[in-house]
Amino acid sequence: MLPSIQSIKQQRIKLKMTQKELASEVDVSTSMINQIESGRSKPSYDTAKKIFEVLANREGSTSTYTAGELCSKNIVTMKPINTLDDAIKKMNQSSISQIPIFDGKKAVGVISDSGLAEQYANGNIEIAKKKKLLDIMEPAPPIIDHMTPANTLAPIIKYSKCILVTKNSKILGIITASDTLKMMQ
Repeated sequence: MLPSIQSIKQQRIKLKMTQKELASEVDVSTSMINQIESGRSKPSYDTAKKIFEVLANREGSTSTYTAGELCSKNIVTMKPINTLDDAIKKMNQSSISQIPIFDGKKAVGVISDSGLAEQYANGNIEIAKKKKLLDIMEPAPPIIDHMTPANTLAPIIKYSKCILVTKNSKILGIITASDTLKMMQ
């Protein structure tokens, strides 16, 4: 998930960037940026992602950390064929609140403590424990480059359970809400 579309104008103005400059860097029309900022049009996921990347890169010159420096390198993962019970045990053992689900080397979903609570609320606990993660996982977390400025991560983590960080097309680490607290130290 991406930050709120409503934040684009505020971020752009904060960076002293014109709609025309943003449009040029995103490779869309100035009219499209105007329509997105005014709420008259919703961008595709790819366009929204590119907008936030451009804004993040522009703001990045003031960041002291990058995503690669902030992320936890020890990633606990599971497979889609694992069960909810497997996830509960792994979360308890590792004291974590979310686990990315990988099919081979590709992130295909995430299971979180809020997702677990929802499963329990929906019925018999013993039946829920036997469910495969494939059937109950949430969409894959956002994946960002290790050089992404850390000061741009808070809006992303607000709308996703975690963020995966890549370097040279390989998963380097994971960022959770608690990792963003490191920036405040």
